[in-house]
Amino acid sequence: MKAKRIILLASACSVLGLAGCTLGPDFQVPATPLGAHWQQPDASATRSRAVPGDVDSQWWRSFGDPQLTALLAEAQANNLDLRVAASHVEQSIAARATVTAGRLPSVAATADYSRARGSERGLTDISGKGGKANYNAWSTGLSFDWEADLWGRVRRSAEAADAAVQVSVEEQHAALVSIMAQVARDYIQLRGTQSSLDVTQQNLDIARHSLDLTRARLAQGVATDLEVAQAAALVASIEARVPPLEQQQNVLINALGFLLGRQPGALSAELSPGKAVPAGPTNVPVGLPSELAQRRPDIRRAEADLHAATAAIGIAQADFYPRISLSGNAGFQAMQLSNLGSWGSHAFAFGPSLSVPIFEGGRLQGQLQLRESRQQEAGIAYQRTVLAAWHEVDNALSGYQADQRRHQSLELAVSESQRALASAQQQYAQGSVDFLNVLTVQNALLANQAALVQSTADVSLTLVTLYQALGGGWQQSAQAALAVDDKQL
Repeated sequence: MKAKRIILLASACSVLGLAGCTLGPDFQVPATPLGAHWQQPDASATRSRAVPGDVDSQWWRSFGDPQLTALLAEAQANNLDLRVAASHVEQSIAARATVTAGRLPSVAATADYSRARGSERGLTDISGKGGKANYNAWSTGLSFDWEADLWGRVRRSAEAADAAVQVSVEEQHAALVSIMAQVARDYIQLRGTQSSLDVTQQNLDIARHSLDLTRARLAQGVATDLEVAQAAALVASIEARVPPLEQQQNVLINALGFLLGRQPGALSAELSPGKAVPAGPTNVPVGLPSELAQRRPDIRRAEADLHAATAAIGIAQADFYPRISLSGNAGFQAMQLSNLGSWGSHAFAFGPSLSVPIFEGGRLQGQLQLRESRQQEAGIAYQRTVLAAWHEVDNALSGYQADQRRHQSLELAVSESQRALASAQQQYAQGSVDFLNVLTVQNALLANQAALVQSTADVSLTLVTLYQALGGGWQQSAQAALAVDDKQL
């Protein structure tokens, strides 16, 4: 039965000519199990909210911070991880060229000279001298070899190579999204740290003013040594907050320098002056869940992996069938160089060859089962990637709304703490309350202000996470690279 099937397939492929048959399943883009709309939390009490609309491919511009935009542009040009990813794309394209070369015949030119002498008692001496004299042998010509791709083995190999190139391209896109998000995070954290330094310095000035006032009241006999000690302790505790913040600022500046391919301290002069934490837009377009499959590089990579695994099944199936190749050579051979180009010195040989697998000890069947199992695994990995992406966006959406609500509550807390401190200082100056009240209120203000600064950064950081989860950021940035890849493909 198997022999009959081979004969039938061979006959059919002979009719089809060089187009041949292509064994194995054809790749179909898998359906993405995503809903039509995002389930968004109630955003009526927040200043900005997620809305329908296309995801901004250059989302960082929505923060309105030219310095952040400039840092991201430099990171795209100079980041070492991105350069490694680009190198991987070039390697995959080169590997593809070696595979697709099998579609065409290989041709080689040869030229040879030898000074030789045959054996008197051995095989026939081609010089006709019976092994009694030396002779010259000159030859030149062309040789070729070509395998008829009757079963689509080469075509499936090229298809798998194309998918492998796509995998490396999507890995480059994923690296780009990750690097851009990390630059934005480090920049936002840097501005948050500098805002914390600002708040700490403001509270330190207030605490020093309170210490001066307490010492003056002690000199007037209306304050105690305990109150002076409490005021001095508050100054010292606030001063202790400064060194860790300065050190964190330095670490974040260096982290940004590393992402931009710069040496340590190279960005200090540029980034040391403090600035406010960049705030996001009022409305954040999030697109549709079904669009994730086209926007997220990890989903596109998983799809390319599945494509390569599907094509590999066809390669394994083709190994069960005969291979037919055509080879030959043509040229000239002479014992004198002057005769090398004459018609009498020409020589040629050509013909087909057939290779049929008869007994492989189960190797081919095992290889096919392995490829089919890998395709199933790639299909499961694709489903898992899509589901994980959906969860990431959903978590980012809810986190963004929650951080905004917390930020608004902390703004109210800071405002009330500032009012309370002003009242406590006035009452202390009038002698109606002791310094412990001032100390308690200022500590509460400092805690609320620190929490507000962190919350301000958290809102922007969560927005960056949302943009990353939505897969925005590589489309425009990678357009030129994609154009180059398409030309090479």
